[in-house]
Amino acid sequence: MKITAVIMAGGKGERFWPKSRTSCPKQFLSLTSDGETMIQKTVRRLTPMVAQEDVYIVTNAAYMGLIAEQLPDVPAENIIAEPAPRNTAPCIGLAAGIIRKKYGDAIMLVLPSDHLIHSVDMYLDTLRRAAIAAEDGTNLVTLGITPTYPETGYGYIKYVRGSSRSGVYDVERFVEKPDLNTAKDYLREGCYLWNSGMFIWKASSILKNIAELMPDLDAGLRPIVDAYATPAFDSVLQEQFPQLPSQSIDFGIMEHARNIRTIPGSFGWDDVGSWLALERINHTDDRGNYFDGDIVDVDTKSCTVVGGSKRTVAVLGLEDLVIVDTPDALLVCDKNSTQDIKKILAALREQKREELL
Repeated sequence: MKITAVIMAGGKGERFWPKSRTSCPKQFLSLTSDGETMIQKTVRRLTPMVAQEDVYIVTNAAYMGLIAEQLPDVPAENIIAEPAPRNTAPCIGLAAGIIRKKYGDAIMLVLPSDHLIHSVDMYLDTLRRAAIAAEDGTNLVTLGITPTYPETGYGYIKYVRGSSRSGVYDVERFVEKPDLNTAKDYLREGCYLWNSGMFIWKASSILKNIAELMPDLDAGLRPIVDAYATPAFDSVLQEQFPQLPSQSIDFGIMEHARNIRTIPGSFGWDDVGSWLALERINHTDDRGNYFDGDIVDVDTKSCTVVGGSKRTVAVLGLEDLVIVDTPDALLVCDKNSTQDIKKILAALREQKREELL
């Protein structure tokens, strides 16, 4: 069976403000020393498994130019522009409908555009095993990440011990982000995985579940998919897509569906969720600092400092801070507050400072 990839690239990356902006969010930024953007990495690592003509990008209409610029080998007709943000269930459902119409049926690798994978060979091996599992009946397969510490910022997948078939486990349930004590319990129990947001299934399998569990979405998608590859597609998409229910695939489908399987992954996954990730994915100095740009440092410890404007950034006697400099905004943040950067954006919206968003 043909294998396709659907890359979800419509997010705003707000926790990477002030570098990540509405006009150029995180997935289109380079956050590693090689200069490659996150979405370029996502597509490149799939090359041994998925042909470029079988890669689909679902994104905000405003990012079509960035996609074309950064991924010139992805066919233009494979870039699906959402006229309005409607969360991941409509995004995935539309891609599934188009893929089934084009190929009859195919395996879909549904992947975020802004994650980092350290061991690509292990990652591809896991995806291949997931594709085999997804071919079996109507299985919905998700990749779980074997936790290495009690993370409170991720949702978790609980799998059934003893249910393994070639390393593929039955999923008992999905759980929301836990508090620290609960996360420690999950780590000790040993049958909980981080929810990576990566899914593998046949287009027919996910569409069957959408029809059963989200009938309003199914009904709303049908006229859009019917119009695909016709002159009416753009106008139907513009008219119908904003009316679709806004719902995540996790809540709408995965928490209620049957035949859910998971594969524990240990391939060096990082969701690069905040500025703190930079010290994990890049080289730090002997005092735990990560510096990018023209930085002058004296007696600074465990800080992330990112330049970017034409000026020098000098740091003296600081510890456990994140500092990000851009031409029109400067972020200075305690490391413990990086998950709350969205509060700054909320304040800017309240002040009607749209030029900084």
